[in-house]
Parts: sequence; structure tokens; C-alpha cells
Amino acid sequence: MSRMIGVDVGGTFTDVFVLDEVTGTAEVAKVPTTRPDQSAGFLDGISKHTDDLSTVNVVVHGTTAGTNALLERKGARIGIITTHGLRDVLEMRRRDRPRTWGLRGDFVPVVPRDRRLEVPERTLADGTIRTPVDLDAVRAATRTLIDAGCEAVAVLFANAYANSENEARAVEAVREIWPNSHVSCSSEILPEIREFERFSTTALNAYLQPEVSGYIHRLGHALSEGGFGGEFMIVQSNGGVMGTDTACRLPVRTALSGPAAGVIAAGHIARMAGFENVITGDMGGTSFDVALIAEGQSQLAPQTAIDFGMVVRTPMIEITTIGAGGGSIAWVDKGGLLNIGPESAGSTPGPVAYGQGNTRPTVTDANIVLRRIDPDNPIGGKLARLDVDAAARAIDAHVGAKLGLSTTQAAEAILTVANSRMAGAIRLVSIERGYDPKRFAFMPFGGGGALHTGAMLKEVGIGRAVVPRYPGVTSAMGCVIADMRQDFVQTINSLTATLDTAMLCDVMQRHADDGRALLDAANSRFDARDVIFELDMAYVGQTHTVSVPLPVSVRDGTVVAPDIAEVEAAFDEAYKATYGRLLDTGTRRVMNLRTAVIGRRPKFDLTTLAPKGGHVDDAVTGKRQVHFGDAWHETTIYQRLALPVGAEIRGPAILVQPDTTVLIDPGLVGRVDACGNTIITPDAAQASEV
Repeated sequence: MSRMIGVDVGGTFTDVFVLDEVTGTAEVAKVPTTRPDQSAGFLDGISKHTDDLSTVNVVVHGTTAGTNALLERKGARIGIITTHGLRDVLEMRRRDRPRTWGLRGDFVPVVPRDRRLEVPERTLADGTIRTPVDLDAVRAATRTLIDAGCEAVAVLFANAYANSENEARAVEAVREIWPNSHVSCSSEILPEIREFERFSTTALNAYLQPEVSGYIHRLGHALSEGGFGGEFMIVQSNGGVMGTDTACRLPVRTALSGPAAGVIAAGHIARMAGFENVITGDMGGTSFDVALIAEGQSQLAPQTAIDFGMVVRTPMIEITTIGAGGGSIAWVDKGGLLNIGPESAGSTPGPVAYGQGNTRPTVTDANIVLRRIDPDNPIGGKLARLDVDAAARAIDAHVGAKLGLSTTQAAEAILTVANSRMAGAIRLVSIERGYDPKRFAFMPFGGGGALHTGAMLKEVGIGRAVVPRYPGVTSAMGCVIADMRQDFVQTINSLTATLDTAMLCDVMQRHADDGRALLDAANSRFDARDVIFELDMAYVGQTHTVSVPLPVSVRDGTVVAPDIAEVEAAFDEAYKATYGRLLDTGTRRVMNLRTAVIGRRPKFDLTTLAPKGGHVDDAVTGKRQVHFGDAWHETTIYQRLALPVGAEIRGPAILVQPDTTVLIDPGLVGRVDACGNTIITPDAAQASEV
């Protein structure tokens, strides 16, 4: 058992990365994603390189099952049991609206009002129980929801973060009656202040539980039948991995599972290549996902809105997503403006050139017509050839004829609009957040990202790009690289002057012990184990908090908490770093304790993936005319994986490999580094000639 497999399921393709830990060699596969059941594509991808699953010790999966269920509103039929008077919290939200103007909104909560049932109980904000829970009413509500055909239930009580006694008693009564294990409890999932966010996260957890747990169980059963006896894990939205038991209990933590794995891989690849600051661009068939890594650290957001009104409050890697993937459809609106997406052709029927019934042009069709993609060697292995003529006819009919453009002009226009939208997403995560993109390298990956490298360097002003060795399966590689991580939160809600440090220490100890127990239960080997504590703090009267890293020592497994003076000093340092100054008031408040318990999994040496020997000329496979800007250029074609370390390739050039195509525009040069990455920069030699 020497092999690790990472599997990332995207909207168009399922990517597989197989690593042999003994030899350090890797194999990749890319197969179409199957719908509606993604497990078929998952198993098909693994079978490409693995006949005997008994030789595999770990399978790590980045899944979009939860994301798709939320976006498409295809979760389970669920019910809610809540405190009397609070049945409409999910519908009122933060009293916001989908559109700024107008008197009407079209938001529909995932649980209709007739399945949101109230019971008598009340816990005050200080944890005092004013009204004990009426368990008879809880049981009656449970039976009503079962009779209504609910597959899962969420129990949402007021102020359960401050004292969970009422909610815990109610959940115990529900679980005695409920026909399955799909019972979500707000104080177990998010014991944190802020009513709507706690209710929303717990309700969405229940909404996903039957779908995600069923999907994971099907995969686990199929792997076992194939002889797999190792560890099966799932990537979390925070970039860590968790066991399947945890994933089935807390499926809401998988909401951005697949894209998070790509960011983790990008961070590791960039560090090995010598870049601490990188902006990632994951271009798949449906979307373009952008994230920023500064000083080697990806950015974590405390909460994310998957869609309007569907708020998930759990740590997630900050990822900005736009509908500009390879399968995104190009269309001209009534005003004569060319648009890209958000509708996508996906894997079925896919771009027009796939010949599977689509008649509307996509970004991929534009790249094919401009000869940037080889029609005789499509990625994925399912199609023998791409239909260039059909793609050209679709572009003419839907774009060229409407805008008065030739075929090549229309194709270039499609790419111009797509590139502009992608550049806007990069500016959003960099310039608009105070980061100078010139200090960053751009890392394109996904099946289509490396086709747009030159455009991103030109549009945004980034000085260089790092194309990974296997960009088409980078997210699958991230599954293999990701650490095991468990996050915990507990509301403290205390002034620092009256902070009960003994109570704080007890909570920290409980978090640390629970996290270590989850690591111990895993079969993984860890190089190190880290426990990270942070406080959400603010001045009294402020709504928004700052994250304050807590100076804590752990001796022989026992947490030694800081004293009040150390907490206040840590807050002053974090606040000044964030806002540049401190306020005159000295009254500070601790809102929440956040704990991350991380098992650092071994990282394989990326230099083992680099090519061994060879010569640049041996990698040349031919030349063809490729369109750039307003002219056709004779372009050399290379087998990218055969290029030796140190090779320099001047544009225009195309580097082909089984999982993607890398485009080096005129005026750029690509250099192969020691890890097999291609570093693309402006060509100084060509610039000096000009």
C-alpha cells in the first residue's frame, strides 16, 4: 500500500492524481463528470491507473456534491424545530434583499414555513434558562415532520450558544424518534452568537446531510468492493481534510471542497518554486475561481454566502468565483453587447466542438477555432477529435452575424470578453483589498487556465506566471497535499476586565482534546500536530471584530492560557496592524474563541515530478498557424512533459499534455524550473530587439 489518490470532481471533468510514495512518481487522469450521480466518474477516473485498489493506502476526495445541491436547490426535504416566535428567522435573514431596488424579492428559504415548527422553551443571552423545553411538544413536532416526509431535521433554539441544555434535551428526544441519523443541532454545529448565521448554517447542514452522506457512503462501498482497505477522506472548505464520518455529520463544511483543494496545492507548488505571494486562477468547464495567497498563507473567511440568503458560517478559503469557464456560453444581448456565461454547457453536452448536441458557442470553441487547442488530441480521453467546423459555424451564427465580425474576429472577441471578466476577478482579490498584483505571481490551473496566462499578465500587470507541472489536475493534487484540520468555535462574550480565564482555558482544553481525538482516530501519519487559538475581539460598541492570535503554550497536552494583560496586548497589536491606530477607549470585549487543530501530513517532494534529462528539440512535435490578436502566427508545438529542466521556450508556442494546453503568447518566454513548473515572463530578448 504505497499509493495515494486525490480525486476532484468538477462541473465538466473529474480529475485524478495518483502518487506513488515509494518511487515519487505520479500519474494523472481526466474523465468527464457523470451526472446526476458523480460517483460513476469518480470510479472511472481511478480505474484509469489503478486496477488493484488494495495497493492504495489513502483516497482523498474534493467534492462539489454539497455545492451543487445548494446552488441548484436539490437538497433534502427537511424540517425545523425552533423556539416559539423564531420560525421566520431563516426567511427574514438580515432584512436584506436580492436586489437593491424594487418592492419585491424572490427569496425562498430551503425550508417552507409549514415545516418550521415552534416549541415552548427559552434561554436568555446570559445562559439563564427562563423556560425549560417542553419535551412533549418537541416529540409532537418531530412526529409531524416525519409524517410530512422530512428526511432530516434541524433543532434551532434561541441563545443555545450560551447554554445548550434546552437544545441538548430536545435533540436527545428527537433522536429517539427520528428514523435516521440526520438530526442537526445548532449548539453542536455552531455554538456562536448571531442568530441568523447559526440558524442558517445548521439548517443548510441538515439540507445537505442525506445527499452528501448518501454520496459518500456509495463511494466508500464501491471502493471497498474494489479491494480498498485504506483511509477515505474528504476535503473541507477550509483547505484541510476530514474523515468520512465527520463529513457525513457536518456536510456543510464541504461547501467549497474542490476549489479549496486547488488553492492548497497552489500554495505548496508556489513555495517550492520560490514564490510566497501568488494569485491562483482555476479555470474549469463551468467557472473561473480566484484566490490570493500572501506570505505563503491562503486567506480564510469566517463565513460565506453560497447564494443569496444561504449563509454558511464556517472557516472557508476565500475564493471568488465567476461564470467564465471553458464551457461558458457566449451570447449577444438585445443591446448588441457580447456576454460570457453564467450559463455553461458543462460536460454534457459540452462545447459545440464536442459534437454532443450543443449549438451555442463557448470559450473553448473560440480557443479551438483560433487553433490554440489541438482538435486531434482533446483532453479527457473520451473524444477522438473535436469538430472545428461546427464550432466555427456556431460562432458565426450566434456572435459573428450579430456583431458584423468574421469568424476569427468573433472568436477573438469572445476571448477578449472572457479575459476581461477574469482579470476583473483578479483585481477584486488583489487591488481592491490593498494588494499590489505586481508583487504576486499568477498561477493558472484547471483544464483551461493555462490558455489565458498571457492575457492575465497583460490585463492585470502581473510580472510572471507559474504553470504547475499538472495544471489540469492541480485540485486533485491538492487533495493529496492537504493537512487534516478540525475547526472549533465557542462564544465567550465577556469584557476583558471580567474575563474568566479559567473558563476560557477549560474551553481551549476541550477543543484541543476533541481535535486531537479526531486526529488519533485517523489512520494518517502526521509530521507534526499544531493547535492554533484565536479570539474574535472588538472595542465595546463595535459590531465587527478582529482576529487576535492568542499566545498559548501547550505542555504535555495541557493548555496554559494567557492572562488578561496578555490578551489585551495581543488585541492592541492585531487592531493596530489592521486599522493603523488604537482607540482612546480601553474597554475591550472578547466575543468568540476559535481553535484549529491541524495534523500536518507529509508533503512529497515536487522535484520528483520534474523531467529527467532530454533535449528541447526532442519535445517538438510540429508547427501550426495560431491566431493571436489580429494575425496568424506560425507556432511551435511541444510535448510539455518531455521538456527538460532549464529549457527556454519563446512564444508563440504551445505546450501540450494530457490534462491541459499551455499557451505562451508572442513576447513571452517559458522556462522549466527544477520542479517541472513552467515560469512564464516577458521575453527580455525580444523587448531589447524592439
